[in-house]
Amino acid sequence: MGFGFQWWSCILVGVAAVIFSGTCLARKVGGGKGKCDIYEGSWVVDDSYPMYNSTLCPHIRKEFDCQKYGRPDKLYLRYRWQPKGCHLPRFDGEDFLRRFKGKKIMYIGDSISLNQWQSMVCLVHAAVPDPSRIFRKANGSITTVTFQDYDLSIMAFHSPYLVDIKAHRIGRILKLDSLKNGDTWKKIDILIFNTWLWWHRHGPTQPWDYIQVGHKIRKDMDRMVAFKKALITWAKWVESDVDFNKTQVFFRGVTTNHYDGKGWNEAGVTNCSKETQPISGLRYLSGLPESSHVVEQVLSGIKKPVQFLNITYLSQLRKDGHPSMYNGVKRNMDCTHWCIAGVPDIWNQLLYTSLITQNRNEMCDL
Repeated sequence: MGFGFQWWSCILVGVAAVIFSGTCLARKVGGGKGKCDIYEGSWVVDDSYPMYNSTLCPHIRKEFDCQKYGRPDKLYLRYRWQPKGCHLPRFDGEDFLRRFKGKKIMYIGDSISLNQWQSMVCLVHAAVPDPSRIFRKANGSITTVTFQDYDLSIMAFHSPYLVDIKAHRIGRILKLDSLKNGDTWKKIDILIFNTWLWWHRHGPTQPWDYIQVGHKIRKDMDRMVAFKKALITWAKWVESDVDFNKTQVFFRGVTTNHYDGKGWNEAGVTNCSKETQPISGLRYLSGLPESSHVVEQVLSGIKKPVQFLNITYLSQLRKDGHPSMYNGVKRNMDCTHWCIAGVPDIWNQLLYTSLITQNRNEMCDL
């Protein structure tokens, strides 16, 4: 029965229909079978990491290329995510190329989505024998890297709100109940969505002038309420328009920045510039952000098998993973985006785990 059957085989009676990917996926410690939440665990040093040499990947934007722009420390590159009680499969680029030959994969969202897309391109690039057979093309909101010998396309679609922004006589309107780009998205084999970073923008960097819900247009509204309404619009589109017989859908959780040291018990710290190791302990002191709870609430109401890449907590611990001043943008302290190579590689390792194990009954011994 394919994807849908395996999904139903992995949930407990009474649990919402969204797969919170990580349950029933990874190999148990000691070789046993059973459930394992791959998003609960800790960061450990592994000398076999990073999984590729970032200096050999030509697809990294200057904002994320920390080694190129002078970051002196390298310990942040050597951390891998160790789930509690099970092992993740290491990302295997050669297997990925074979397994997804002829497929189209698209990352849709804001610049953190771009972060993850560039990480995946570098992971796969490292496995290609002839890099001259890799081609890149930009067309409007879509940037595509094609691995020609495998007919594999990995794409980024810039859509920071997911819902539409349209120009009208009165100005630019953010339409919380309109999603026109879905006609393009639903043709793709594997979709990875995210949104949150732009929802709290104000002033000159805000790309809209009004918000519309139904027929009502207003100057502004509670941003968390607006965020939830947009996610509900996206969820309705997923349920009504996506053919899950041919398309797999993932939603990546929100990530938080590291400008406030109170989150890791260092009051007075206002950026990540001196951070070289993850947060010790098992919890981020400030707790999970409200936006992450909104995401989980909306996803839990979806009846189709959308998979949740629940990377919020594990990313919170990585105060050391940001470019800080080591980027190609002068006078820019960036504790929001992530170095490549780095933390986004682990997000893609978790995505890879979900993709390669979702059809294996032996991973789901309940």
